[in-house]
Amino acid sequence: MPHTVKITNRNRTIDALKARYCRSFLCQLRGLTFRRQIARDEGLLLVQRHDSRLEASIHMLFCFTDLAIIWLDSSSKVVDKVLAKTWRPAYFPARPAKYILEIQPERLGDFKIGDQIEFENA
Repeated sequence: MPHTVKITNRNRTIDALKARYCRSFLCQLRGLTFRRQIARDEGLLLVQRHDSRLEASIHMLFCFTDLAIIWLDSSSKVVDKVLAKTWRPAYFPARPAKYILEIQPERLGDFKIGDQIEFENA
C-alpha cells in the first residue's frame, strides 16, 4: 500500500502538496487513469529504480483530465516538466529521471527546471 509524502520546493514557496508514493508496478500502471479530477493539493509520485528516460515515460491513455508532469532525477532535482494532455500515447522526459510527479495542471508553474525538491513522510 502506497504511503503519502509531503512535497516541498527548496527554491520557491508553494502551496501544500501531498502525493501518494507509488513504487510498485501495479500502482504505477494504474497511476491516475480513469480519474476525472485531481485536487489542487494532491498528486502521485511514481518512483523508478534508477534515472532513465525510457522508464520515466508516461502515457495518458484512459486519463480523463490533463496533468502537470514534473520529472526529477535521483538527487530530486527537476529535470523536465510538461502539461500532459488526455489520451496521448506517451511523454518522455528530456533528461533521465527517477521520479515522476503527477499533479493538477494549474500547479505546473510551481516548479522550474533545476529546482531542488524534498519529500518527507506526511
